[in-house]
Amino acid sequence: MTALNEPASDPAHGDSHATTATYVTVALVLTAVTVIEVAATYIRALTPILIPTLLVLSLAKFALVVLFFMHLRYDSRVFSVLFVGPLLIAMAIIVALIALIAGVM
Repeated sequence: MTALNEPASDPAHGDSHATTATYVTVALVLTAVTVIEVAATYIRALTPILIPTLLVLSLAKFALVVLFFMHLRYDSRVFSVLFVGPLLIAMAIIVALIALIAGVM
């Protein structure tokens, strides 16, 4: 059994997992990004670019959660492909449906 701040090794891959300090750092970054998102909704000057700004910040939070809390960063690349591939297909379908409904196509 390892201590809380020591990385646990994975015998199958030889990679080490994140330490407790890494998880705390990621949690603090996620909290800071959430505070920025909430603050951005109150700044009137950001109204024209509010939605793209919030989407980018949400994407950053999504990436951090997937990489660290879902352990995708430390798993095999096969799992990354199995996660990202369908995600890209789903995003393409959503963009196509939005364009279709909006009458762009």
